Parts: sequence; C-alpha cells; structure tokens
Amino acid sequence: MEPEEVMSIILEILTAVLPDMDLGDIDPEIPLRDQLELDSVDFLNIVMELHDRYGVEVPEEEYIELTTLNRCVAYLLPKLEKATL
Repeated sequence: MEPEEVMSIILEILTAVLPDMDLGDIDPEIPLRDQLELDSVDFLNIVMELHDRYGVEVPEEEYIELTTLNRCVAYLLPKLEKATL
C-alpha cells in the first residue's frame, strides 16, 4: 500500500463523517481539528470508521498520532497494510 492510498482512505472517511466540509484545501501539516472544526464526537466517528471499514484499532493513548493528515498517513500505513493482508 502506498501513502497516497492511505491519504485517499483518510479523505474518504473524513467525507463520510463530515459530508458538508470542503476537503480540497487541507494542509497536511496543520491539525485537522483546526482546519475542519472537528469536535470530539467527529473525531471518535473517524476512529470508529477506521475500525468498522478496515479493522484498525486506534488506542486512545495514540489519538495524538491522528492530528494532521501527514501524521495519519504515517501512523495508519503499517496498520492498513496488515489489515489488507
């Protein structure tokens, strides 16, 4: 799996959780909460979508790894590779 594929998965999940948001201008280095006005419920919905769609578990103590788009990709790439084997 390539990083671009993981980014596509993340954007797909963000679209499902935040259907009215424009995701075209996301800066991969700026925290998603700052760009998308994510609240804690939205964030939990993202984590749940990762689990439901791909079987990826994100422990609460590792939520910090999902702060920016680039951090999401780096964190999720090995987990999604294992999930698709």
